[in-house]
Amino acid sequence: MKITQNDIKQSASLELLARQLVEGFITGLHKSPYHGFSVEFAEHRLHNEGESTRHIDWKVYARTDRLFTKRYEEETNLRCLIAIDTSSSMYYPVQTKGKIRFAKFAAAALGYLLHRQRDAVGLCLFSNEIQTLTSVKSTSSHLDKIFRTLNDIDTQATTPKKTNVAKVLDELAEKIHKRSLVIIFSDMFDNAENTDDLFRALQHLKHNKHEVIVFHVMDNKTELYFDFDDRPMEFVDLESGERLKLNPGDVKESYKASADHFHKALKLKCNQYKIDFIEADTQSDFNLILQTYLIKRGRMR
Repeated sequence: MKITQNDIKQSASLELLARQLVEGFITGLHKSPYHGFSVEFAEHRLHNEGESTRHIDWKVYARTDRLFTKRYEEETNLRCLIAIDTSSSMYYPVQTKGKIRFAKFAAAALGYLLHRQRDAVGLCLFSNEIQTLTSVKSTSSHLDKIFRTLNDIDTQATTPKKTNVAKVLDELAEKIHKRSLVIIFSDMFDNAENTDDLFRALQHLKHNKHEVIVFHVMDNKTELYFDFDDRPMEFVDLESGERLKLNPGDVKESYKASADHFHKALKLKCNQYKIDFIEADTQSDFNLILQTYLIKRGRMR
């Protein structure tokens, strides 16, 4: 079943929506080729011959006649930081705020799934600098704090905020001291002088032993394919306020060529650095987000 923003009821609480997304996804796993993914926390592992019997769970042995060893938090828990770009370009389209809303719901679902698995999650909100950076924890109270932080990011009145993804990722690479999974939601419209800074910052995260997933959040119809009515229109840069009047048809091909070049270069660099790069159109299926996370989580074991 495909679940997108259009399927989400606006009146429901973010926590409830996250739970519905995750539980619907998990139910769907049992009907799909991905049923092999572990979506529940594994508290035990099979005891290997020759290991100490110190941590064997004898109660489980009595029920199952099999030897299982208890697994402790430092052995089982994954640490994940979800980083969301909240610069003004993420509030496009202005009428729907589709990009930031997509990131908000996806992050909430991931947070709920991480908590369900007793993994630890943290949240970073950034534009040209880090605005919010929580600790990384697995408690229910911490998840509630993340939901509260996420709840209003698409409705807050904001002054224009520019992006500096490269600077922020460099800072995060140094601030995160334990090996973690870093999940980034951004359109990657960086105000750095050139894309080399952005690519270097992504490489910095990998160099510091972090696993990375980049969800490239875009309104594909207009931002990649420049699909507008062929009539005179005024375009407004949400980050600088600059206005430009033109006929979309006059620049469509050159715009598409430039957007495609950047998109392919970003994807290529991520592949080179072994970073998962996911094209996240605002009409993407949220199940894609959860599935990508579970695959990455499995690889990190």
